[in-house]
Amino acid sequence: MEQSVRSVGVLDKSVALLRALAAGPASLGGLVAATDIPKPTAHRLASALVAHGLVRRTDDGGFALGPELVGLGRAAAEGWPWGDAAGPALAALVEATGESAQLYVREGDARRCLLSRESSHELRTIVAEGSRLPLSRGSAGRILAGAPDDPWVESVEDRAPGVASVSAPVRDASGAVVAAVGISGPVDRLGPSPGERHGAAVVAAARRIEAAVG
Repeated sequence: MEQSVRSVGVLDKSVALLRALAAGPASLGGLVAATDIPKPTAHRLASALVAHGLVRRTDDGGFALGPELVGLGRAAAEGWPWGDAAGPALAALVEATGESAQLYVREGDARRCLLSRESSHELRTIVAEGSRLPLSRGSAGRILAGAPDDPWVESVEDRAPGVASVSAPVRDASGAVVAAVGISGPVDRLGPSPGERHGAAVVAAARRIEAAVG
């Protein structure tokens, strides 16, 4: 049992290093500061992750996410039915609203961007696929934290200054919320009440995803 607990602790620390590197390449000192993992342990685990291709060394001797994660990420996305179904719906949502569209799923106490389609506007919001964001901020986060009865939720400068969003819950056949689909863009274009303008289009995208999966 003790060996099992130690093994889980190693896994937790390794995941913490990967999540720290998701923010960008870092030196060993940067990883220690971001994770509070002791320097010898951080170096040992980072080196092991390099050996597995999950992390790579940078030209300046630091660490960055490795190429093995690209294939794993694609395999994960392809194996998630909501992601496959959401592609056409998100593309249609971008065309209907002119804003960037995203699909999020809950991951513990956070949300993960499973799919993202960018607006054609020069000034637009960009959320990279795979990004991990808090549940406590943004319209999609609030939906996944505890789905409201309203068909859509809006937020204005909640997660980031100058950004507004509108999201709707995506439900399975039992009515449980399994994802949140929405748009985000600059407040100057979406206005102080983005839901009034784009709520119906976002809800239509959620229904389209549900129909495609159901």
